[in-house]
Amino acid sequence: MMQDYPHIKPMGDRAILIDFEPEINEKSLEKLLNLKRIIENDSVEVEIEVINTYHSLLIIYDFTIENIYNKVLALKQLVSSANIEKNINSKIYHIPVCYEEEFGLDLELIASEKNLTISKIIQLHTAPVYTVYFIGFLPGFLYLGGLDNKLQISRKSSPRMKVEKGAVGIGENQTGIYPKSSPGGWQIIGNSPISFFDKNANPPCVILPGDKVKFYSISKSQYVQISDEIKRGLFQLKFEKYHG
Repeated sequence: MMQDYPHIKPMGDRAILIDFEPEINEKSLEKLLNLKRIIENDSVEVEIEVINTYHSLLIIYDFTIENIYNKVLALKQLVSSANIEKNINSKIYHIPVCYEEEFGLDLELIASEKNLTISKIIQLHTAPVYTVYFIGFLPGFLYLGGLDNKLQISRKSSPRMKVEKGAVGIGENQTGIYPKSSPGGWQIIGNSPISFFDKNANPPCVILPGDKVKFYSISKSQYVQISDEIKRGLFQLKFEKYHG
């Protein structure tokens, strides 16, 4: 890591930003998430929220910081002494996706632009083990790294006014899942019946940054069956510990 990183600076009077080198890889993510846990454990007596992106942490305090520069200095000392090199404990979740025509709204477009068959697109999308880098722009929206470069495609120049809940999309070099209906500009290739955010659950998003995701293809009838099982509380999301 370069000598002048991380950068630690105030963001207003209730937040502090820690910026690392602008790299997007799993090793950097492990360091980031380990530091996030260290900060959370060091702040058990105060209310904070720590939000990660690809290469930064935003620490939001539940109060106005009286001397923010002392707090920045304390964080610098914590970062310099923390062991952030150890491996993180992550899980791999197996996510069903239906890629049939009514859900795969942009499959034909991608097939034409990339000179691929739809079956090849599905094969390429379900092959990788993806890494959850962070959660945003909606609560429960998983930003997943590891997309095959053959599938990388620009977002739409004009976003859709409504993308359905569970829609699986591609945007540039990422894939992601819409946890609720919303406007969106990603290229939509399928839909998952899984619910990725529940405000009444603890945690509200069971899949966390650092976890892994593996997609598997299901038919429309399987999609309907899983949706029904979810409504009746019978569906169990498959996961196990990840050993990379």
